[in-house]
Amino acid sequence: MRLLLAKGVVAVSALLLAGGAAARSDDSPSVASRIAAARSGEAGHFFAPAPPPADRAHSFYFTRAAYSDGRFGGRRGGGSWATDYPKADQQFLVVLRRLTNLDALPYENPVQLEDPELRRFPFIYTVEVGNMNLTDEEVAALRSYLLAGGFMVADDFWGDYEWANFAEQMRRVFPEYPIVEVPQDHEVMSAFYDVDEIIQVPNVGNARFGVTSEKGGIVPHCRGIFDENGRLLVVVNWNTDLGDAWEWAEQPDYPLRYSTYAYQMGVNFIVYAMSH
Repeated sequence: MRLLLAKGVVAVSALLLAGGAAARSDDSPSVASRIAAARSGEAGHFFAPAPPPADRAHSFYFTRAAYSDGRFGGRRGGGSWATDYPKADQQFLVVLRRLTNLDALPYENPVQLEDPELRRFPFIYTVEVGNMNLTDEEVAALRSYLLAGGFMVADDFWGDYEWANFAEQMRRVFPEYPIVEVPQDHEVMSAFYDVDEIIQVPNVGNARFGVTSEKGGIVPHCRGIFDENGRLLVVVNWNTDLGDAWEWAEQPDYPLRYSTYAYQMGVNFIVYAMSH
């Protein structure tokens, strides 16, 4: 069974391409200019969530996957999956809606991995996956979701220990598919914005002191899991923290270089997910 939203991919892709053309034109605001305006006050309440929309379906939902972890023993009361939540999601959606024509729900949308409703949403975001400890039910549900056309972004985990844990969890999901580096010329790197280098995005505390790495994670990577047909199923941001850049982008002391890169990568991931 394919994703329920698959029939809307063509229409959504057209909207994104229209937005992409506008975002890249000389007279349209870039990610950096949007953030700079928000910091100076010129954009008013640019980072405030929009008022609740009428009760209707949207073309895109920024869906955060709620998974079981080994640090908190589950999902009740939050856990690793809820890091930077909900502010990071809300602020990212404000920028996404301003820079593209995508009809996105302006609010967060957390969904448990084994929830049958997950298939309604072709994009899921997972954070602090170095603590992931999936149940057998979650493993089966995630595998089914991704093979049916879903796309997963993993973010904010650092160092060899957290990598080893995440890699083991993914081996349970896809024992037949390895995790490999995403080539710099892969289309996900230019789906909306042209990204020509992988930048290490620090958490807000480290950024204020000029430090970018943590837990021994010195070199940032963008890796992925591909199926036998070359479709990218999972994109893995290791030794970097895109979510913190989304969450703190409006702060004047958070370096603009990092927040701009994080938003550009996030938009690229969504365009790729909605068009493949």
